[in-house]
Amino acid sequence: MESISSCVKHIIDRTPFLYEMLIQGILSYSNYAQSIQSNVEELYGKPVKTAAIVMAIRRYGEELRKREMEQKSYNLKHEIVMKTNIFSVNLVLSDSVMVKLGALYNKVKPTSSDFLNVTVGSHEVSISISEKNISLLDPFFREEKVLHKMGDLVALSLVFSGDFMSTPGIVYEAVRKLAWEEINVNEIVSTMNELTFVISREDSMAAFSVLQSFLAESDD
Repeated sequence: MESISSCVKHIIDRTPFLYEMLIQGILSYSNYAQSIQSNVEELYGKPVKTAAIVMAIRRYGEELRKREMEQKSYNLKHEIVMKTNIFSVNLVLSDSVMVKLGALYNKVKPTSSDFLNVTVGSHEVSISISEKNISLLDPFFREEKVLHKMGDLVALSLVFSGDFMSTPGIVYEAVRKLAWEEINVNEIVSTMNELTFVISREDSMAAFSVLQSFLAESDD
C-alpha cells in the first residue's frame, strides 16, 4: 500500500504548475490539502486526516525547494541566439517524404542566418525552415499529406560553452519556466551544446526574458 506522502506526490506531479507555487511558498497547504483529501483517500484506501496531508505537502515543498537550489548551480556559460521568420510544417511519414528530405538537405546550406531542423517520428515528420526557403517545401505540399503548418515563428537557441546534455534538469527547468508564463512551445530541438525552442513571434520577447532570467538565476 502506498504511503500518504507518495499519494500526495502522485497527485501534485499530475499538476506541474503546483511545483512553482510550492517552490515559491505561495500555496496554502491547508486549503490545498482539503481540496485533494478525497483523492488522497481514494489512492490510500482509507480515511486520512487533513493534518497528515498538510504535512506531506509541506515536506514535498521543502524537497522541491532543495532540488531547485541544487539545480541553480549549473555553472554553464551561455548565450541566447534568436532567429526569426521560421516556418513549420508537419507531415505524415512515408517513403516519398524521406526521399524529398534528402533533396531538401542538398539544397539548404544552414548558415548563421538560416534555420533548418527536421524531426522524424514514428508516424510523422516535422520540418522547420527559414521562410525565405519556403519554396523548397512545394513538393511536400503538392504530393504529401500535411497535418499542420504554421508561419511567423521564432527560434530561440540557448548556446552553452559546456556539455549541457550531461547536466540534469536544464531542459525541464526551462520548459517549466516557459509553461508558467503560458508560452506555448511549437518545437524543441537539442544538440550537444544547444537547446532551441521554436515559438510564435508574439511570444518571442516574453520567452527571451524568461530564458534570460532563468539562466541568470543559474549563474548566481
